[in-house]
Amino acid sequence: MLRGAGIDRHTPLMKSRRQEAILELVDREQLRNQEELRRRLEREGFEATQATISRDIKELGLVKRAGDGAYQRPGLTDAVPEAAHNALARAAAEFVRRVDRVQQMLVIRTGAGQAQALALAIDGARLPETVGTIAGDDTILVIARDGRRAATLSKRLEEYAGL
Repeated sequence: MLRGAGIDRHTPLMKSRRQEAILELVDREQLRNQEELRRRLEREGFEATQATISRDIKELGLVKRAGDGAYQRPGLTDAVPEAAHNALARAAAEFVRRVDRVQQMLVIRTGAGQAQALALAIDGARLPETVGTIAGDDTILVIARDGRRAATLSKRLEEYAGL
């Protein structure tokens, strides 16, 4: 049975249910564009045009994550931990040029202008190894909780980057 069956898609109730479904979908899946969202809504039993979805996105205040470009609720760093880790793996593969460890700190080198995006992906992944990041244009300083965790994180980032 379609979730929206029996309710005119233009009623306030249908709009409310559709927007609730949109929030549920972006919380659990990586949806990067309106067409992906439209197809997922259709599978859930909601018919919506691109214009309707565009209005819903605006009304819900959805934003795109820096790490993977997927929609998310405003103010969240990442609702889906797996998605955040996948985004970090992709960002590290694309941006990491070198990782140096000094005790519990990592200095990560990227290409020009890439450090901010990678730092956002690291922060968004909420890794248990990290305390925080500071990013410049092509360099990130990552503070780990201790030397052992810094070594673990260094190895993980190097594996993602193929170093």
